[in-house]
Amino acid sequence: MVAEVTRTGRFHIGPPGIPRDMATLLWILAVVLVVAGIVAIVRRQLLWGIVLIVVGLLVGPGGVSIFT
Repeated sequence: MVAEVTRTGRFHIGPPGIPRDMATLLWILAVVLVVAGIVAIVRRQLLWGIVLIVVGLLVGPGGVSIFT
């Protein structure tokens, strides 16, 4: 995560190069994918659950992201 001041003078904390609105959408998508993966594991769909969790971690704007 990088802290920066945007052109409008607002302070932005997040991955460089991703607008704040896009980062928020990526966080929501990542949370939904990880929760769906946990639900799939609880329903004994282990492989599908692991795939959803890994994809959720890749999409999220923090840590590892395939969009940065």
